[in-house]
Amino acid sequence: MSENLQVTQSNIPGLFVVDLVVHEDQRGWFKENYQKQKMEALGLPQFNVVQNNFSFNQEVGVTRGLHAEPWEKFISVANGKVYGAWVDLRAGDTFGKTFSTEITPDKAIFVPRGVANGYQTLTENVTYTYLVNEHWSPEASYTFVNLFDQTLAIDWPITQKQAIVSDKDMAHPEFNDVIPMKV
Repeated sequence: MSENLQVTQSNIPGLFVVDLVVHEDQRGWFKENYQKQKMEALGLPQFNVVQNNFSFNQEVGVTRGLHAEPWEKFISVANGKVYGAWVDLRAGDTFGKTFSTEITPDKAIFVPRGVANGYQTLTENVTYTYLVNEHWSPEASYTFVNLFDQTLAIDWPITQKQAIVSDKDMAHPEFNDVIPMKV
């Protein structure tokens, strides 16, 4: 747990890890999950939030993704722990580059548009939340890649056999069939 708010660039351009300060006492804990002025001063891109989404996951092993949208996301968990994985699906030199880390209440991730996002729950009763800077639209251009694609070699802590995955997510194309997203 960090004593100071920190923003660190990952190996994927525009994808940032944010170490949050969590204040704990006998009652529980408190954190500033997103604080625009402080975070932008530390290097987070300008981010104008228009929507806040929550995903509740009851069981260990729930695995979602990998989805790349045409907007930015600021991801965190309100409780529990997930293993997050990201794949750069933007056209260019970093196409296919991956990054992964655990997310707990004291860590958040800023995801740029065109970078696919996925996660796997490591504890029960996880509340996963994300802020976005554009509204969801069925007409928007999305890009997907299969969570368990061997080319990406994402080291999911829970195997594909044990993971709880939707049929829709399992039907995502293999990496070699993905058309890079133009952003």
